[in-house]
Amino acid sequence: MVVKVYGPDYANPKRVIVCLIEKEIEFETIHVDSFKEEHKQPEYLKLQPFGLMPVIQDGDYTLYESRAILRYYSEKYKNQGTDLLGKTIEERGLVEQWLEVEAHNYYPPIYNLVMHVLVHPYKGEPFDPKVIQESEEKLGKVLDIYEERLSKTKYLAGDFFSLADLSHLPFTHYLMNHMKKGYMVRERKHVSAWWDDISNRPSWKKVLQLYKDPNF
Repeated sequence: MVVKVYGPDYANPKRVIVCLIEKEIEFETIHVDSFKEEHKQPEYLKLQPFGLMPVIQDGDYTLYESRAILRYYSEKYKNQGTDLLGKTIEERGLVEQWLEVEAHNYYPPIYNLVMHVLVHPYKGEPFDPKVIQESEEKLGKVLDIYEERLSKTKYLAGDFFSLADLSHLPFTHYLMNHMKKGYMVRERKHVSAWWDDISNRPSWKKVLQLYKDPNF
């Protein structure tokens, strides 16, 4: 059964797609134009009642929330493709810990930056310089903690690439490119080396080749 992924041009669905490629799972994508509010239409809301992306359909099984989808496929196909969960329960615990860090500490400030630096100006909506400044300060403090962690291990959960690293790819890509704030990564030696490593994985390069970013 081919997995259907909705909204491949946007960051959170790309998080799912790179996981599917790493796990060697066959998939197809369905375009959803958020700038035309297609994710707020009744047909889409039947799949994702909150009107957000991504959502996947796998036969008669529907699932949304990108990190839930990552965990689902990494567990379901644990012995296929790249092991993204770790080999021991202790490694799995660290993967889950850093996934939570990404979701609750890293994602909120970088999401605010994307919205106020890229999305709001693109849509002609007001943006708040104070939010930009505060979000950059918060993200910098998180990256300082990452720098300390990555001075001891190659990847966030240890010396193996995992969902914890993968989950950072789409929004850090915006930071490094569209937002032109790559200095936040480059001024931190170990974070910079980590980013170069994970962003050069063939799976991520394939995602960027197949699905272009929104034209901010």
